[in-house]
Amino acid sequence: MKKHRSKKTAVKTTIIGHISTTMKGAGYVDDVDPKKESVYIEPGLLNTALNDDKVEVLVTESRVRGKLERNGAVIRVIERAKESFVGTVQIEKNGQCVVIPDDRKMYVNISILAQYSQDIKGLKNDQKVFVKLSAWADPKRLPTGEIVRILGDKGNNNVEMESIALERGFEVGFPNDVESEAREIGQNKAISAGEIARRQDLRGTPTFTIDPFDAKDFDDAISIRKISGGLFEIGVHIADVSHYVREGTALNREALKRGCSVYLVDRTIPMLPEVLSNDVCSLNPHEDKLSFSAIFVMDSNAHVQSRWFGRTVMNSTHRFTYETAQAAIEGDASLVQKYSDGIQTVASAEAGMQYCDALVELNRLAKILKKNKYSGGAIEFEQDEIKFRLDGAGIPIGVYKTPHLETHKLVEEFMLLANREVAKYIFDSIKKKGKRDTGAIYRIHDVPDKDKIMNLVTFVKALGYTLKSEDGVVTGKSLNDLLDQIEDTPHESLIRTATVRSMQKAVYSTKNIGHFGLAFDFYTHFTSPIRRYPDLLVHRVLSKHLNNEAFGDRDIVTFQNIAESSTSREISAAEAERASKKLKQVEYMSTRVGQTFNGTITGVAKWGIYVAEDESMSEGMIHISGLGEDYFTFDEKTYSIVGGKSDKKFTLGDRVVFRVKSADIDSRMLDFELG
Repeated sequence: MKKHRSKKTAVKTTIIGHISTTMKGAGYVDDVDPKKESVYIEPGLLNTALNDDKVEVLVTESRVRGKLERNGAVIRVIERAKESFVGTVQIEKNGQCVVIPDDRKMYVNISILAQYSQDIKGLKNDQKVFVKLSAWADPKRLPTGEIVRILGDKGNNNVEMESIALERGFEVGFPNDVESEAREIGQNKAISAGEIARRQDLRGTPTFTIDPFDAKDFDDAISIRKISGGLFEIGVHIADVSHYVREGTALNREALKRGCSVYLVDRTIPMLPEVLSNDVCSLNPHEDKLSFSAIFVMDSNAHVQSRWFGRTVMNSTHRFTYETAQAAIEGDASLVQKYSDGIQTVASAEAGMQYCDALVELNRLAKILKKNKYSGGAIEFEQDEIKFRLDGAGIPIGVYKTPHLETHKLVEEFMLLANREVAKYIFDSIKKKGKRDTGAIYRIHDVPDKDKIMNLVTFVKALGYTLKSEDGVVTGKSLNDLLDQIEDTPHESLIRTATVRSMQKAVYSTKNIGHFGLAFDFYTHFTSPIRRYPDLLVHRVLSKHLNNEAFGDRDIVTFQNIAESSTSREISAAEAERASKKLKQVEYMSTRVGQTFNGTITGVAKWGIYVAEDESMSEGMIHISGLGEDYFTFDEKTYSIVGGKSDKKFTLGDRVVFRVKSADIDSRMLDFELG
């Protein structure tokens, strides 16, 4: 006899939200009420809605065996999240052309009609193309689109990298009007005597940059000099991009649209044209440059006694890399020379050693700033970064981890100081003017979600560690205690990643709530205007506060819109960077099929285990059927897969030896097997 589920009368409502789709054509929409479960939309009920579209959904709520179920159907698409996609051409026998999207959440192919294509005759199978979606109203038919650009053959490194950028809304080149404005600035870059007279002249102050060895743009420089009373005057000098990129220009519109520079494995897609980012604005050594400076008087205990902000003109007297600066701190002239060889614009070891005492003092002060930061509750999330050595065709031939030197931390601490003090100045300036004048943009980081923290507590407890919290409320000190527990253990990378994922995302906002991760009451982004639009905006905002200029209601609305769009672009840039790294990891392993490696179990599911290789951090899956001749089951409580007969156990953090079984570059998937 057929059993019937006990069910109460269904309740129907409608909600509006952004949909998240799956590759199988299902979807989820979060309710505006965070306490309510997401609404599940079955395949066939999306009504042409695509990932992240704004939609109206008819929600049906019913109780099944006491549990509330919320299912929905899309009534209408209110706004498309994006209209352009990258994909691979597939020409069928009947001559019909479809494009298979790279975006795995795009659950349908795109049909290309001849009249919509600019160059349909030039198409070939397995070419990558950029497609603009036409209006799609009938879910029973494939969406149609127009090919606006043929990118090239699938698998070609340049084609794949451009595809990754375009898929997330970043153009590699710049529009003609933007390039034209940039060229004109480049042709007239000489600094006039009148401009110098309007600024504090710091060209006589010894100043240096510290950047990666392959850096082409230099946002920031540092100076230090001893003054009377055992005090130090420390300058953080930032490229004055706002002098060149003005509101209302094509340059400004394009920079705002991009939001930030994008750093892929083998290239940078800059926010500004290279004539600005690498030349006019960049604080290149031995060139007069316009800057915006934050100058601090500090005592020997790194306490700020006074501060000054203003527009300056400077000349960087030396370019350090992180390695040459570290060698100078250690007093090793031979290493300074070794690391300088072959790097353009890095001067001799003798020149670098002239700054040894200054670097040693800055390093000492930076260590005090760092200690104070962590004693105040900041969280230590430092992790190794993976980089690839590529051949001329962009194929990965090696992998390495970048060491985190003292000089990285030195630069970081003084940039944090400048960002914090600028935010505090802006906040105080607003307070003096009155509540209505809210001309500000901050970098904020909210406290962690209580439910995520409680899940993290359960997770680390299952692995043998302790995270102290009170009903999901956690302090920075408790999180640091956890990170101390896992240091140099097999679970370190795994738990660090899980901890980061339990945090809220840092965002831009006109409302200050402080920065939980840094334990700062005030924080903004001031130090990287060449590569981040919010920093450029902060320069404009700070300038108006320094000049005691008022902000109108229109400014406030504009700033919040910029904060939201910049946060969105930052997320897209991070996705592009991860996608480029994932591609190189899979390519790297594709030439090593059959080889044996060491790794750590990073994930456990009912279908198998996920393993990350030690050096490249390439992650692949070992299917449960390949774990041995036993019947294995998934134990959710202990994050393990356990054999029924042998009691063989595979747990998160376990070390394993494995072989690369296969690599699918198209899907970015790796299959491993036990070694």
